[in-house]
Amino acid sequence: MKKKLLALLMSLTMTAALIGCGSADQTASAETAETTEATEETTEDTVEDTASGEAEATEEAPAADLSGTISLAGSTSMEKLCEAMSESFMETYPGVTVTVEYTGSGAGLESLASGSVDIGNSSRHLKDEEVAGGAVENVVAIDGIAVIVDPANSVSDIPADKLAAIYKGEITNWSDLGGNDEVIVVIGRESGSGTRDAFEELLEVKDACKYAQELDSTGGVKAKVAATPGAIGYVSLDVVDESIKAVAIDSVEPTEANIIAGDYLLSRPFVMATNGEISAQNDLVKGWFDYISSDAGKDVIKSVGLIIPQ
Repeated sequence: MKKKLLALLMSLTMTAALIGCGSADQTASAETAETTEATEETTEDTVEDTASGEAEATEEAPAADLSGTISLAGSTSMEKLCEAMSESFMETYPGVTVTVEYTGSGAGLESLASGSVDIGNSSRHLKDEEVAGGAVENVVAIDGIAVIVDPANSVSDIPADKLAAIYKGEITNWSDLGGNDEVIVVIGRESGSGTRDAFEELLEVKDACKYAQELDSTGGVKAKVAATPGAIGYVSLDVVDESIKAVAIDSVEPTEANIIAGDYLLSRPFVMATNGEISAQNDLVKGWFDYISSDAGKDVIKSVGLIIPQ
């Protein structure tokens, strides 16, 4: 009897051991599966992150792809625009160097024709012979100049020929223009100023002006005119505010709309001419013009007081 009981106990013990081993094996298998699944998920996440990072790097890659030198020459009046645009462009494309020589519009277009520069800067429309020689006119901005007087001045419209006579010293009193009997105080920019050059060229009074005072900044001209009874001056359109009064020229107001339409006298195109169409230029020059037409390029144009062409 005792032998039978002992055999039964041993049998039960072995069965329990086998059941325990089976459970352990199943648990281990489950844990292994879970570990494998987690590893696979981690691997997938890593692959996705890597792919995403590579995509982001690819999007930023074009800035690193452009390298070399872009050369420009021409208009001295475009210096402010060119310096600001070059600086912004080279910050975006650190592998590119932009060089600009301020030799005058005609000289810049001659350099373009000879192939010594990539772009010829001109602060006027191209002449027929320049176009016939292969130059293509690319207007990148429009320059507008406002003629201003002190706020108390009753004159609000000046014919172009009389404005020229004022600056040449031929008309010296506002009464000759229907205003008060008051001496005209002629204010202008210093010699070498791009704004002065543009104003005198457009009004055809180059080197013939008789200034009462020449100031070295737009802000200086504006402040002087605002504080001086009878004063007249010229400034970039973008600085006009309530402290001074902008007058019409030949009954055309100095507004952005009138400048874009070509109706206002004291406006001119800023041209970056190429030898052939932009599409035929190298990647660097194409990149330069793409940048100018981008939001960043437009911001640069506005920041220097110029108008974006339509």
